[in-house]
Amino acid sequence: MRITDLLDVRSISLTGAPKSKKEALDAIIELMAKSGKINDVEGYRKQVYAREEESTTGIGEGIAIPHGKCDAVTRPGLAAMVVKDGVEFESLDGEPVTLMFLIAAPNTKDNVHLDVLSKLSMMLMDEEFTASLRGASSPEEFLEIIDKADEEKKSVDERLADMGEAQADQVKILAVTSCPTGIAHTYMAAEGIEKAAKAKNCFVKVETRGSGGAKNVLTDKEIAEADCIIVAADAQVPMERFDGKKVIERQVSDGINKADELIALAISGDVPVYHSANASAKPAAQGKSSGGVGHQLYTQLMNGVSHMLPFVVGGGILIAIAFLIDGLLVDMNALSAAERANFGTITPVAALFKNIGGVAFGFMLPVLAGFIAMAIGDRPALAVGFVGGMMAASGSSGFLGALVAGFAAGYIIIGLRKVCDKLPQAIEKIAPVLIYPVVGILVIGLLMTFVVEPIMGGINTAMNNGLTSMGGSSKIILGLILGGMMAIDMGGPFNKAAYVFGTAAIAAGNYDIMAAVMIGGMTPPCAIALATLLFKNKFTKEERESGPTNFIMGLAFITEGAIPFAAADPLHVLPACIIGSGVAGALSMAFGCTLMAPHGGIFVVPVMGNALMYLLALVIGTVVSAVLLGVLKKKVE
Repeated sequence: MRITDLLDVRSISLTGAPKSKKEALDAIIELMAKSGKINDVEGYRKQVYAREEESTTGIGEGIAIPHGKCDAVTRPGLAAMVVKDGVEFESLDGEPVTLMFLIAAPNTKDNVHLDVLSKLSMMLMDEEFTASLRGASSPEEFLEIIDKADEEKKSVDERLADMGEAQADQVKILAVTSCPTGIAHTYMAAEGIEKAAKAKNCFVKVETRGSGGAKNVLTDKEIAEADCIIVAADAQVPMERFDGKKVIERQVSDGINKADELIALAISGDVPVYHSANASAKPAAQGKSSGGVGHQLYTQLMNGVSHMLPFVVGGGILIAIAFLIDGLLVDMNALSAAERANFGTITPVAALFKNIGGVAFGFMLPVLAGFIAMAIGDRPALAVGFVGGMMAASGSSGFLGALVAGFAAGYIIIGLRKVCDKLPQAIEKIAPVLIYPVVGILVIGLLMTFVVEPIMGGINTAMNNGLTSMGGSSKIILGLILGGMMAIDMGGPFNKAAYVFGTAAIAAGNYDIMAAVMIGGMTPPCAIALATLLFKNKFTKEERESGPTNFIMGLAFITEGAIPFAAADPLHVLPACIIGSGVAGALSMAFGCTLMAPHGGIFVVPVMGNALMYLLALVIGTVVSAVLLGVLKKKVE
C-alpha cells in the first residue's frame, strides 16, 4: 500500500483559510468526509477533538497531524490542507500551522495502513518535502510530490533497521518512542532523534512502540553497552530493563521538537541513573552478558515466572486462609470421610476465600506459559502460550507441561513469522491479527492434545499401576516414594498419581498413606521458604521477598507455592525438593503417623494420628531440602 492510496484528491485543499484552530479542524474533517471513508462524521469529529484535548497535534515547524481512531471510520484515510497565511493551533513551538494532515483510522486490529501512515509521519520531518507540499499548485501535483517521495524513501522497518554499526569513538545512544495512538508522533520522534544524533556523529538506535507493536527492539547487549537511553513517550514503556543506566525521560513531543537538546544532554553525560522500583522483575541474570543460548532460555523462563508469581502468592494465601477458617470453625472429628474431603469449603466464608484463591491459581500456568512464549515470540505468542498453559492446567501435564507449552508457543510464532515473511505484503500485514493467532493456537492445541498430554497421561497411568503393585511392600519405602512423587512435578502426573493413591487409601481405611502423601506436598514450599532465609545469595531479590509466604502455603499443603522457584531453576530445585519430600514421607511412615483428611495441611491436626511426630518429620524433610537447595543452587549475580 502506498500513501496516495489513502489520500483521495477530494480530500486535499490548497487554499485553506481558517481563522481558528476549531475552524481548521472542522474544515479538514469535512475534507475527510468527502472521501466517503467516514460513516459517522459527528462521531469522528468527537474523536478528533478528544485526541486534541489530550495534547496538541501541532508538532511545530508549521505542521499539525490531528487524528482519530474509532468505529466511525469505515476505511483508513488521509486528508490534507495547506493554510497559506497560517492558523493559530496551540503548536508546541507557538508558531502558526501552514500544513495539516488529518488521519482517520478504523477501530480494528487490521494494521495494514499503520506502516503507511507512520512512513508519512517520518517524511514530514523532512523540511524540503514539506516545503514542496506547501508550494504545490494543484491537488494532483500535491499527490505527485507525495508519491515520488514515497517511492524514494525506505519503509519504516527499513529506516529503523538501517542504523549502521557503532564506532569505537562514537557516543552510543539508544531511544524508545511511543505515543497513545501510535501512528504519527511515535515515528516522528524516532526520526527527529535519529537525525539529531547523526548530526552529532553519535551512534543511535531507536525502538518504536506504536500501534503496530514494538519494532527495532533494543537487545540486552545494546542496553548494556549504551552511554545513554532516551525515552520519549506518552505511553507506557517497559523500563525495568534500563535499571542502572543513564536514562532521559521526556514526552514524545520532545523527541520531535527538542531532539537536539536531548542528544546534547545525552552526550554531556549529565543524566541521572535510572533505578527501577521493580528491577528484580526483570530477568535476574540480565547482568550476565554472555548472551548465549542458556542465558536466553533462562531470561525467557524468568519472564514467565515473574509474571506468574503474584497469582501464586495471592491465590495461595487466600486458599490457606480458607483452610484456617474451616480449621477454627469445624470439628473435623465429627465429619464423615466424604465431608472431610470438602475441607476448605465447608463454611461459607471459607468457601468464598477458596473460590477466589482458586480462580487466581487457575491463571498460574497459563500466565507462566504465555509470558515465556511472549519473551520468545513477542506479543503474538502471548495468546498461543496462554492456550497451551491452560490445556496443561486443565489436563494432566501440570507445570512441566506448561513449560513445554510456553517454549513451544514462542517458537511456533517464530516459525510462522518466517513463513509469513515470504508471503505477498498484503497477506503478510494481516499475519499478526489473523494467521498468528489462528494457526498458532491450532498448532499448540494439536501439540498439547496429541503429544504432551498423552505422554504425561501415560506416565500417570503407569505410576498408578506401579503404586498399586507396591501395596504389600515396605511402608517406609512406600512413604519415601510417595513423598518424592509429590515433589517431582507439583501437580503433574507423578503428583496426581500419588495423591489419588492416598485418597483411595483413605476410602479403604488406610490413613498412613495419605499422611505420607500430604507431608511430601508440604515439604517443598516450606523448604524453599527456609532456604530463602538461610541462603540469600542463592535467590533473586524478588524470590527472597516472596519466599517466606511459602511457609504459609507449605503448612496449608499448597505445593504450588514452590512452582515459581522450580520453574525458574528446575535442575537444582526439583532434586532438592524430591529428596526432602521423600525423607519426610518415609519418616511419616516410620513414626506411624496417620491422616484422615485429604486436604488442609497443618489445619487438620485434629484428625492426625501422632501429630507431634508428624511435625518432626516435616521439620526434618524441610531442613534436608533447604540444605540441599543451598548446596545445589548457584549464586545469583
